[in-house]
Amino acid sequence: MFRHVRQRLQSRSAALLLKLESGLPRLGVLWLALIVGASGLRLATSPFDGLPAWSSILSFILLAIAPVGAALLALSWFGDAPGARRVPHAVRRHPLYGPSGMMVSLLVGLLINVPLRAGEYLVALPALGGSVPPWLATLHFVLTLDVVLFTSLYTVAFVAALKRSIAFPPLLMLIWLADVAMQIGIGQAVAIAGGLPVAVDVAIQRLLDGNLLKVLISAALWTPYLLLSSRVAITYRHELHAAR
Repeated sequence: MFRHVRQRLQSRSAALLLKLESGLPRLGVLWLALIVGASGLRLATSPFDGLPAWSSILSFILLAIAPVGAALLALSWFGDAPGARRVPHAVRRHPLYGPSGMMVSLLVGLLINVPLRAGEYLVALPALGGSVPPWLATLHFVLTLDVVLFTSLYTVAFVAALKRSIAFPPLLMLIWLADVAMQIGIGQAVAIAGGLPVAVDVAIQRLLDGNLLKVLISAALWTPYLLLSSRVAITYRHELHAAR
C-alpha cells in the first residue's frame, strides 16, 4: 500500500516538474499580467490627489520586470549552455538524480514566495503622489529595494534548482541569511528613526515581521532536507556515495 502511494506521489511530482520546466514562458507572462493589474489597483486605491509620483511608477515597473529579468539571466547562467559544468554520466543515470519528489515542493514554495512577497508590499505601502515627506520617500525606497531584490533572488534560486545547478543549496542558504539580515536591519532603522505615523509604523512592522517569519520557517523546514537528503546530495553535489 505504502509503495503504491509513494509511486503515485512520485508520478505527480514528476508531472508537476515537467509543467514547471515547460511552462516558464507562460509563468513570466502570467506574472506580468498579475503585477500590472495589482499595481493599477494599488494606484487607483492610494490616497493622493493628482498624478502619482514618478518613484511609485518606477517601483511598480521594477517590481514587474526584475523577477523576469532575473529568470532570464538565471537561465543563461544555469541552463544547458556550452561551457556549463558537465554532470558525470553515472550521476545523470542515477534514479535519484533530478529535482523530483520533495524537491518539487521546495520549487513550488520558492515560486509562490515571489507573488506573495510582492502582494504584501503592495498592500502595506500605498503609491506616492504630490508632495512627499523625506521620511516617506526614504521608507518607500528601502522597502522597494527589499521587494525587488528578494523577488529576483528567489527567482534565481528557483531556476538554479530547476536546472539542477550545484550552486543551488548554498545560494538558497545565502539568500535566506541576507533576507533575515535585511528585515532586521530595516526594522531597526525604522525604530531608531521614530516619528512615523502610527498606522504606517504598524503596517511596516507587520510587513517586516511577516517576511522574517516566512524566511525563518522556510529555513527551519528545508535546511535539514538540503543537508541530509540523498536526492539533494546526488543532484546538486554529485555525491553518489550518498545514495541509500
